[in-house]
Amino acid sequence: MATRKRAGAVAQTAAGRPATVAGAAVAAAAIGSPAALTDEAGGADAPAGAGPADAAPARRRAARRPALDQSWLADSIGYHLARARIATAAIFMRSIGEPLDLRPVEFTILMLLSTNEDVTQTQLSDLLAISAPNMTILLDRCVRRGIVVRVRSETDRRAQTVQLTDAGRDLALRARAIAQRMEKDAFAELSPGESLMLVELLQKLARLGAE
Repeated sequence: MATRKRAGAVAQTAAGRPATVAGAAVAAAAIGSPAALTDEAGGADAPAGAGPADAAPARRRAARRPALDQSWLADSIGYHLARARIATAAIFMRSIGEPLDLRPVEFTILMLLSTNEDVTQTQLSDLLAISAPNMTILLDRCVRRGIVVRVRSETDRRAQTVQLTDAGRDLALRARAIAQRMEKDAFAELSPGESLMLVELLQKLARLGAE
């Protein structure tokens, strides 16, 4: 119970504001496989090694086919969440992932470490629903890159906390600035009220999985 409360505290921003739409989408994407997200975003129908000339006839054939009937999925929340995830993952990779060499989960970790002190690996694992071994692999990659460091806790010498290095803080600031611009462009069709409502609904769904 104490661990759940600490993990919940990590989810709050320093200013106490609710998560943004892009932040909620990125946090959701962080739980999935980055490789799977890029496969979904790029499409899995094209054969390996196919170039633009090879793809053109396939696109023409696809254009002649009737649209798929999605009526049985029209009321499926999971289906629409999956489609939204594909779209937001593609936007993230184009704006942040490729330019800054950051996976969605790494972006999320940087944001959490930017606004919280004395964060443990267990807290990150619990909040993002990532197993301890996989979280170790993720943090090892960040350590090798020089953006994260493990430090012995001053309050519990048996424990280690995860902190940003100077390079990590600079990268986090750059990523956050891009994310804010990305959100403004990507969700321009949503009114402020719709954006707030979407965030609240996503947070409500996220809480269902944590109960």
